Amino acid sequence: MAKRFYVTTPIYYVNDKPHIGHTYTTIVADTLKRFYDLLGYETFFLTGTDEHGEKIVEAAKKAGQPTDVYVDKMSAVFEETWVKLNISNDAFIRTTDKGHIKVVQLILQRIYDAGDIYFGTYEGNYCIGCERFLTARELVDGKCPDHKSEPVQSKEENYFFRMGKYRTWLIEYIRKHPEFIRPERYRNEVLGFLSEPLDDLCISRPKSRLNWGVPLPFDENFVTYVWFDALINYISALGYPEKVLFHKFWPVANHLIAKDILKPHGIYWPIMLKAAGIEPCHHLHVHGYWNIDEGKISKSLGKVIDPLKLKNLFGLDAIRYFLMREMVFGLDCNFSEEILIARINADLANDLGNLFSRSLTMVKKYFESTIPQPETITEKEEALKSMALGVVQDYQPLMKDLSFHKALGVIWELVNGVNKYIDDTAPWALAKDRTKMERLKTVMYWTLESLRFISTLLSPFMPETSQKMLAQLGIKEPFPKFHTLNVWGGIRPGTKIGAPTILFPRIDTSRNLNAKTKVS
Repeated sequence: MAKRFYVTTPIYYVNDKPHIGHTYTTIVADTLKRFYDLLGYETFFLTGTDEHGEKIVEAAKKAGQPTDVYVDKMSAVFEETWVKLNISNDAFIRTTDKGHIKVVQLILQRIYDAGDIYFGTYEGNYCIGCERFLTARELVDGKCPDHKSEPVQSKEENYFFRMGKYRTWLIEYIRKHPEFIRPERYRNEVLGFLSEPLDDLCISRPKSRLNWGVPLPFDENFVTYVWFDALINYISALGYPEKVLFHKFWPVANHLIAKDILKPHGIYWPIMLKAAGIEPCHHLHVHGYWNIDEGKISKSLGKVIDPLKLKNLFGLDAIRYFLMREMVFGLDCNFSEEILIARINADLANDLGNLFSRSLTMVKKYFESTIPQPETITEKEEALKSMALGVVQDYQPLMKDLSFHKALGVIWELVNGVNKYIDDTAPWALAKDRTKMERLKTVMYWTLESLRFISTLLSPFMPETSQKMLAQLGIKEPFPKFHTLNVWGGIRPGTKIGAPTILFPRIDTSRNLNAKTKVS
């Protein structure tokens, strides 16, 4: 059976430019796609933009542009940003795409024909930011907890989805499939939501109030509610129902979301799929918030960090490394420029960068940049080899578990282990004694082979840096497969390596300004 992996980000609202929250989710997806590529899987990576709803119309009015012109411009900003951040998505979907609209209407008609959509009246607290009615227990001090604004009382005649009908089914499904929602705390949160009666879901807006949306196929006077449009992107992008991509990749679908959209993805989406006769996604992976000034990074709250400014200031792979190393997937994490710079200087400039630079410098000095043939092997070499192979064994399950900070941690155990190996064997001292040249050859070969392991394992996290390291080591394949790390000795003696290079220049902290003035 073919090994496949399908990963998606949420589709992002185009009411403003991408910020570091969008960037984190997208880099996680990119890292997973590259990891499964490394394992030899057939992969598919989807991202895109959500372009319907009241917030979009309001943003277009504020910008003084027609809505269609505005969404075209903003969607392009997202797509261009991901290109600049070296994101390897296979598809970019827009909810204004004709193919997507066709699938949305197909699903709506199917559920309507089955009797699970009905016309009725609803009155309640409506949050424009969430684009849904909030229950009293969801409010905090009378306000939406995410947008910090009071909802408006709204009463409308609309179409409703009989979501409550499927509550018991979903509870049983989640309990029978404990890996469906990860980490566990979010599975428990969804089960907490479901412990109380589940209201039916309002799925439409009258065209008299909102004309920007997908028309209901069974009533031209209404457009569909944002979630019944947006969530369907995950299957419409695969060409549901008849295209090969859907049948190949939907059974291995992995959604990545931030915790603020847990309820739509953990409750609405699986119930929508069940009503349409489609299996739920394989995994729903939920991460926490990036916080700044003790509050989550949010466009609506005016707290944003521009990822392209970060890239220009500190370098792309340094930012990718920081985001993946600093946050424990599933928990909230604080962002500050001070923490970022500390990571770059300690982990990247000092540990990894210095190791790589001094290793290539010594091979250049002692062997004219030619990989030597190893000779006598001692316990020190066996220990380093054992460490490298052990890191490979630990790395794979950590990546599959989305424990990215731990996976990078074990790579850094090898980085530090090689640095210690060099210090212990002191090749600079060996080079002064002609009788110890055989020993020097072994030490430098073992060092370079360890760097092959490190650069390969780093490829999902830091693809540009990995590619540069592998090229400098004389390896022609820029993205070798994981199985090449099953055997020690992939570096070929006699191969010419590149000139010593600085991977990550050290940042002078005395010359850096505060994060607010630089990256916000």
